Amino acid sequence: MENEKYRVLNRDVIKYIAMFTMFLNHVANVFLVPGTLGYEVLVDIGYFTAITMCYFLVEGYQYTRSKRNYGIRLLLFAILSEYPFLFAFREHGFAMNMMFTLFICFLILVVREKVENSTLQTILVVLLVCVTIISDWAILAAIFTILFDEWKGDRKKIWDAYKIAIGAFGVMNLLGNLDVYSVPKAILCALGSCMGILCSGLVIQYLYNGKRAMHGRTISKWFFYIFYPAHLLLLGYLAL
Repeated sequence: MENEKYRVLNRDVIKYIAMFTMFLNHVANVFLVPGTLGYEVLVDIGYFTAITMCYFLVEGYQYTRSKRNYGIRLLLFAILSEYPFLFAFREHGFAMNMMFTLFICFLILVVREKVENSTLQTILVVLLVCVTIISDWAILAAIFTILFDEWKGDRKKIWDAYKIAIGAFGVMNLLGNLDVYSVPKAILCALGSCMGILCSGLVIQYLYNGKRAMHGRTISKWFFYIFYPAHLLLLGYLAL
């Protein structure tokens, strides 16, 4: 029987870790020079966040008391976060923020649950995945969400989902870096980019106890929503 004694992290603690790693990633993107060691380390640490939030999106969709309210919260904070997102990353051009991406992933879960016609379901899911092209974590976040939803409840399959995610993200990162760096450096950067996703998999598989915090649940829930636009505004003003 698998030893459970190391499963000491609840959902809220892991989300706080994810907020911190996201903050480090955004600090690097706003203030540091791409290609430097500090930039690469902080950016790679931050890759822990997106796939972790996709995992908890699927889990939250299963257990929330009101899926309607869940979706409304995601959409509301996606709208509220767009200006801070564009303000912080104004040199990167237009894109929809990660909250919009999570909202689209939420819609994918709704379609997979509610639409019984398999052909129509596939068409709608593909269209929603394509919408993420103009958002943060384009395509990949939607794929992560679909994999986690398809294999929810099966620990071995969830680990397979992480392996697929690591491979897909590593390849995309490598292809993008080949235009910028030498082949050895591009390979090294691609391997480094996978570390955040690997760490997420290790935490979810071996440290997550499947529970929420005993106290402060309401505070934690709203903190996770508010922190995203708030820290982007802060970074944007500091960058001025």
